[in-house]
Amino acid sequence: MAMIETVNLTKHYGEVVALDDLNLSIAEGSCFGFLGPNGAGKTTTIRVLATLLKPTWGEARIAGCTIGWQNASIRPLIGYVPDIIGRYDDMLVSEYLEFFAACYDIHGSRRVKAVGDVLDLTDLIEAVHRPVAGLSRGMTQRLSIARVLLHDPKVLLLDEPASGLDPRARVDISSLLSELHSMGKTILISSHVLHELSTLCDSVGILEQGSLIFAGTIPEAMAKVGSGRQVEVVVTDRAAEAGKSLSDVHGVSRVQLKRGHGTETLIVTLHESGAMEPSELVSRLVTAGYRVERVQPLEPDLETVFLKLTSGAVA
Repeated sequence: MAMIETVNLTKHYGEVVALDDLNLSIAEGSCFGFLGPNGAGKTTTIRVLATLLKPTWGEARIAGCTIGWQNASIRPLIGYVPDIIGRYDDMLVSEYLEFFAACYDIHGSRRVKAVGDVLDLTDLIEAVHRPVAGLSRGMTQRLSIARVLLHDPKVLLLDEPASGLDPRARVDISSLLSELHSMGKTILISSHVLHELSTLCDSVGILEQGSLIFAGTIPEAMAKVGSGRQVEVVVTDRAAEAGKSLSDVHGVSRVQLKRGHGTETLIVTLHESGAMEPSELVSRLVTAGYRVERVQPLEPDLETVFLKLTSGAVA
C-alpha cells in the first residue's frame, strides 16, 4: 500500500515552476530519502504533503486521503519537522511538550504518558527542566522530533533534520530515525548528508528543477550509474610513483593517492567508455616493476550517484 502518493503534482510560484508533474509513491513503513540541489523542489513537496501549501494542480495523498480536500483526516496522521524550527524560548522543555500535547487535544494522564514517552525516546529526560533557549542545536532538533511524536503519527516528514549539526549530533539523530523506522513509521526525509541517507533509507528519489529524475531502491540507483569504473590498487611500495605511471595511461581519467594506517592506496578512475579494464592496470604496473598486492573495483556510493544524475540546476 502506498502511504504517500503524488499524481502529476505541480506547484508554481508566479512564473517559477517549483514542481513539475511529480509522480511519487512511497510504501507504508518505508524510509524514503529525498535528494536534490538547493531549490530543486524538496521543501515545496514536503510542505504540500504537510498540508501547508496547495498544489497548482495534480494531487497528493496520505494514506489514501487527498490533500486539500481531507486535511482534517490527514493532519492526525503526520508529523512535520521543518528545516527552520520555531521555538518558544521562554518555555522549559516540559512546558513546550505539554503545550503541544494540548494542541493535539491530549489531556490528563494521556498527556503525562505521551510527554514521558517522547522524552524517553528522544533521550531528553535530563533536559526536561531546562529552558528551550539553552538547548544545543542537536537537542533542539531532537525536541522538534519529540514534539511531532506526541500524537503518535504514522508518517514523518523531515526537512533537513541534520542541517547544521556536528558529527555526534548527526549520529544521534540518525539513530533516533532508525529506531522510528523500526517502529513501522513511514519516513520521508530530505538531506544533504548522503552517507547517512544511504545507511538509513531503503529507497531514494532525486529531484532536479522540480522534476523527479530517479526513484527507486539504493541498489537500483547504484546500477543506474554503472559500477566498477573506479578501481582500488595497492602496491607494496613506491605508490606515488606507481600512481604517476598510471596517470598517463590511455583510458585512465584520474589517479588519487590515499594514505592511512601505514598504507598507501591508489584510487584509479577509468573512463566511462570501458576501454581500460582493471586487469590491464595490473599488467602495466607489473611490467613497470611494481609489486601489486590488491586490485578491486569500487562500487559507487550515493554521493557518486547524485553527482552523476544531477547537473545542479534549480527551478
